Amino acid sequence: MSDTKFLPEHVFNRELSWLEFNARVLEEAQDESNPLLERAKFLAIFASNLDEFFMVRVAGLREQSFGGIAPQDVAADGLEPLTQLHRIAYRTRELVAEQYACWNQSIVPSLERAGLKLLKTKQLSAAQQKSLDKFFTQRVFPVVTPMAIDPSHPTPRFHNRGLYLAANLKRRAGIGPASMFAVVQLPQVLPRFVPVDPESNNEFILLEDVIGTRLSQLFGGYEIEEYGTFRITRDMDVDLLEQEGDDMLRAIEARLRARQRSEAVRLEVSDNLSRTLRNMIVEKEHIHSGSQIESRGYDEVYPIDGMLDMTGLFELLKQVSRDDLLDPPFTPRTPDGLGTGNDLFATIADRDILLHHPFDSFNPVVRFVQQAARDPDVLAIKQTLYRTSGDSPIIKALIEAAENGKQVTALVELQARFDEANNISWARQMERAGVHVVYGFMAMKTHSKLAMVVRQEGKKVRRYIHLGTGNYNPTTALLYTDIGLFTADKDIADDATALFNFLTGYSQNYDWKKLVISPLDLHRHTIELIDEQAERAKAGKEGRILAKINSLVDPATIRALYRASQAGVEIDLVIRGICCLRPGLPGISENIRVRSIVDRFLEHSRIAIFGSGQSQKVFASSADWMPRNFERRVEVMFPIEDPRSRERIVEEIMPVYLADNQRARTLLADGNYQRVVCSGGETPCRSQLQLLGLPAVDGEPSVPKLADSTAKPAKTRKSGKSKKDTKSKSRARKRA
Repeated sequence: MSDTKFLPEHVFNRELSWLEFNARVLEEAQDESNPLLERAKFLAIFASNLDEFFMVRVAGLREQSFGGIAPQDVAADGLEPLTQLHRIAYRTRELVAEQYACWNQSIVPSLERAGLKLLKTKQLSAAQQKSLDKFFTQRVFPVVTPMAIDPSHPTPRFHNRGLYLAANLKRRAGIGPASMFAVVQLPQVLPRFVPVDPESNNEFILLEDVIGTRLSQLFGGYEIEEYGTFRITRDMDVDLLEQEGDDMLRAIEARLRARQRSEAVRLEVSDNLSRTLRNMIVEKEHIHSGSQIESRGYDEVYPIDGMLDMTGLFELLKQVSRDDLLDPPFTPRTPDGLGTGNDLFATIADRDILLHHPFDSFNPVVRFVQQAARDPDVLAIKQTLYRTSGDSPIIKALIEAAENGKQVTALVELQARFDEANNISWARQMERAGVHVVYGFMAMKTHSKLAMVVRQEGKKVRRYIHLGTGNYNPTTALLYTDIGLFTADKDIADDATALFNFLTGYSQNYDWKKLVISPLDLHRHTIELIDEQAERAKAGKEGRILAKINSLVDPATIRALYRASQAGVEIDLVIRGICCLRPGLPGISENIRVRSIVDRFLEHSRIAIFGSGQSQKVFASSADWMPRNFERRVEVMFPIEDPRSRERIVEEIMPVYLADNQRARTLLADGNYQRVVCSGGETPCRSQLQLLGLPAVDGEPSVPKLADSTAKPAKTRKSGKSKKDTKSKSRARKRA
């Protein structure tokens, strides 16, 4: 079948597919088999994800719908931007209703049974009220700022995702208008969950309740007629580099300041906020309301039944010390030869080493840079940095290396969304220490994860390389699954050298040996690898594709997979998040199976396996199969050639993900996901636990072989948007 016969209805909408991913995150919170505080954490993750979705994706669609801005990538499914906005709003309201039903009807009562109480003002004892009066007087009153809004006090600029109290006031005495609208921002320097007893961390009250019941102390002479909370989400999808300038760092700093003044894209209000107060905010912020003619039915106001901003639950988890309500801690493994007493360079020179985080420790990656910084034989270190931790030991090692007189080059991506300010700070610190800092390209982000150490060994110079699918961030390396590779392979070292020359000096026309780079040829090469399997199948040979990625959006790649399926290639995809490919369509994608796994760790590794037997090709990559990764980012796909490393991926890692019958879901042709269930006689397999070396539910962990992955899929039960789920959202047990 030619490409022209693939129709818009053969793919899913990108944005709606993302919402279904976040629905699977929400299902983790709804699942009562998870530890209680882990369920609260998933509610916070769901809320944080949704914030970013509105700040970036919804903001872009809003500009296209109401501002006439052309889309960067045209939706392959053919939906108009405004149609997408309406469908997003409808599904978001469903999910937010489930979120708050889960919190109010399930998690809060369960917390109370576990001895952790979130109290309302009317539940407080006289002693607790006295304690909170003291807290308000000593800690809140000096910090908080009451803001009246009238002709002499213009409306303040409400901060993105800031939490505010809005009130209608009536003057009883003194000067000022007879009635007025006023707001108070909840200070982020104060705890959101305030202990009602300073000696105990078992009973809390929300900060907004503490301040709200004491507003009369902030607005002396006025009677508080009504108040409620609200929160605004702003457009953060601001082009940080609208035009080229002499100083990229300063240009981005200026745009970051401008981003704080961007348009509102969502207004969340407590359901007790009166329509009068709500309309005042809508009018002042130019928010679309479904009743307005210019809004064309699109409504950006979201009434909330409960506490606004559930990302605050992250704070609760830090305040409460209850290990019995959390996942048990784990200790990552340290591969042989990479311990603190080993010479990392000698080990890497001897063989390639594959790391699978967080199951394998990230410490060797940190030590790789630290040892290089202190080794007198090391001449140079070169590294890309996209995101890193706030107190980064890797950046400290780069600074130490520069101070030790080594040639150190760091490519810092200043356009890493929401990490721009952090990266600017690190860049300046490194520059002051003598690190040669470059910022990549104006029109592309450098998303590749690459480090190179150049070492003098006798009369020879040898290069040691680390390649990864994830960031150089020791904190997220405990939370995300990623693949890393240490190698001293000369061809890869030559390619790594050429890539750094490309990044720092635009050096081109190099004949790449093993690394595959975007935007140069990663897109083309990926499609060629898929087409190669299709040709094998057409010739009567076995065609096989397995891939584990975060998102599949690129239309050309999807069409190539459809062609391969039509040719008879068996295709298994493990896609955590967005999947625009529609599997199981007769005559188009019936040989494609898609599953999603979201569990304790965020699945972030990107692996691709093409073929089987002697001709099998195995890769890991920093890139997802999306237009932005193929066309607008510098990415690296690297081969896994060492026999032991290949065997680990092909015979251990991928089969476990394909055999998961505890936390996996399969994607159906209608867009729904079905929960994979362990049928009678099957061995329970929860992939992340087995990769940790722990029993999956019960019994000993076992690792299925890849040959088993083409067997009939495990039985499934449907989840997602059924009528039953809508009627009993808080009881639904769903997995991410």
